[in-house]
Amino acid sequence: MDSLGYSSQLLSLLFLFFSISASATPFNIPRLGVGTTRRTWQHDQPQTTSSSSDTEDFKTFYYTQPLDHFNYRPDSYTTFQQRYLINSKYWGGADSNAPIFAYLGAEESLDVDFSIIGFLNDNALQFKALQLYIEHRFYGKSIPSGSMKEALKNESTRGYFNSAQALADYAAVLLHVKKNLSAENSPVIVIGGSYGGMLAAWFRLKYPHIVLGSLASSAPILYFEGIAPQVGYYSIVTKDFKETSQSCYETIRQSWAEIDRVASTPHGLSTLSKRFNTCGQLNTSDDLKDYLDSIITSAAQYNHPPEYPVSVICRAIDGAAVGNDTLGQIYAGVVADKGNQSCYDVNEFNYPTETNEGWKWQKCSEMVMPIGHDSNGSMFPPSPFNLNEFINDCKSLYGVQPRPHWVTTYYGGRVCSSKLFLYDDSFGAN
Repeated sequence: MDSLGYSSQLLSLLFLFFSISASATPFNIPRLGVGTTRRTWQHDQPQTTSSSSDTEDFKTFYYTQPLDHFNYRPDSYTTFQQRYLINSKYWGGADSNAPIFAYLGAEESLDVDFSIIGFLNDNALQFKALQLYIEHRFYGKSIPSGSMKEALKNESTRGYFNSAQALADYAAVLLHVKKNLSAENSPVIVIGGSYGGMLAAWFRLKYPHIVLGSLASSAPILYFEGIAPQVGYYSIVTKDFKETSQSCYETIRQSWAEIDRVASTPHGLSTLSKRFNTCGQLNTSDDLKDYLDSIITSAAQYNHPPEYPVSVICRAIDGAAVGNDTLGQIYAGVVADKGNQSCYDVNEFNYPTETNEGWKWQKCSEMVMPIGHDSNGSMFPPSPFNLNEFINDCKSLYGVQPRPHWVTTYYGGRVCSSKLFLYDDSFGAN
């Protein structure tokens, strides 16, 4: 390819960042308490307008990856098999320096990602790009020791389950693929969503010699203590509902106090169980409030066409206003969102999954996001993030004391310091 054509291709790739939005996994918000999970951890899949190409277009490979990229401990020489997939259907080939679109896997198996990722395949034909999908260590089929449960019990290796090691994994796989395909001159764009978007942005900063650029979709890169306000996420959820329907917003805002009021009466929890048709008896009012919180926040987070869950819930809440009290309206919203079921399991999003267990560890060891909310302009009751409680929850789960590490970032021309936490057994953090 002549230099002018190559420059034009690079400009087109850069233009991609400003002209197209990625179809990627939305931001997955953790519960304030580490020991519990919420709906967004379960990856309820949003409806998308496109999907990855047919599975027969993919070829699966495994790369022998070192457990530790940074140290020289004896166990650092342990290896594991990391899965990656290639789709070369539209690739223009190494001779034409055709680009490589690399999806950086996040907190789930690649098998889950394929159903919701459309960006790479949607644009591969136009740019004659090779599609590369790399699975995150400790997820899917890229787990160093058996299962996620076994890996997290192994105190000598679970410290290698962190973002710095994952970024080094991606670098190794990318260089390996480029060498095998004689595609050293093919520009690389890394792509990710949510936590994967954070990885994509950090990868461009840390390995600029490997990638031309990154596309980070819904990436909470600055959601750490000392940088982002605790109330950021819930304030946006509130804004979504308030802009959709003022009356719906007011009903939701009033419902929390009403739930607590009913729960405090004789047989109040039984009453709430019947009102919301729960599959089992409620133990506390928090069980119900957490369930409703998950439905409401997920609706805003996954507010995709054609249904637009926020609108669906608000239409149901507003439509049930005549002849119904506040709890009746809220229940109508639950039915609209979840469908007409024989009963509603308020614990259905708390059951352990690989993603839940893995992200729980990543939260405790590294991704400590101070997500909370107050009553100032919010439709949710006050629930500030409590770092001490968070640390105690992590200690009870993993039996070790998180230790603070101050990291420096640069944002808006100024230096920001934020506190991340790594366990004492987290070898290899870099």
